[in-house]
Amino acid sequence: MATTNEKAIFAGGCFWCMVKPFDEHPGVVSVTSGYTGGHVENPTYEQVKTGMTGHTEAVEIVYDPSILSYKDLVDIYWQQTDPTDAFGQFADRGDSYRPVIFYSNEEQKEIAEESKRLLNESGRFQDPVVTTIEAAEVFYPAEEYHQDFYKKNNSHYTSYHQGSGRAGFIEENWD
Repeated sequence: MATTNEKAIFAGGCFWCMVKPFDEHPGVVSVTSGYTGGHVENPTYEQVKTGMTGHTEAVEIVYDPSILSYKDLVDIYWQQTDPTDAFGQFADRGDSYRPVIFYSNEEQKEIAEESKRLLNESGRFQDPVVTTIEAAEVFYPAEEYHQDFYKKNNSHYTSYHQGSGRAGFIEENWD
C-alpha cells in the first residue's frame, strides 16, 4: 500500500534560506517557496515585500511521512530560525518575515505546540520562544526565479545566508 504524501508549511524569514535545509532530507519530495496568510489572491513578491498584503514568506514542504515525520520537520524548522524574534528573522524585518508554523490538521497543531513548549522549557534561549502556530491558509507559490534559489544562484544565496546573520546564529545556537 502506497503512502500518501503530506504537506507542511513553515515561515522563517527569507524563503530562500528555508529551502535548502529541508531539501536535503530523505523523505522530502519537494520544497516550494511562496506566500501565505494574507488577504491578496495570487500575490507577487513586489506586493508581499511592501508588507501590505498580510502574507508571510514561507515554504511548503511535500514529504513522505513513512520516511520523515512531521515532528522531524518541526525539529529541522526550529534549527533554521531565531524562535525568540517575532518581528522578522535576521536581516529581514516585518510581518512578511515573521516566524510561523502553519498547521494543516489537529495532529500537526499538537506536535508543533508540544515542540514549542519543550523548546521553551529547554533553557536553550534566555528569551521566550515567540514563533506563532497558526492554521494554514492558501499557499501561493512564489515566482519561478525564487524557486530553488540556493541551486540557481549559489554564490548569492551563500553570501545572503552569511550576511543576514542567519548562518552565524545557527552555528552559535544550534550546531
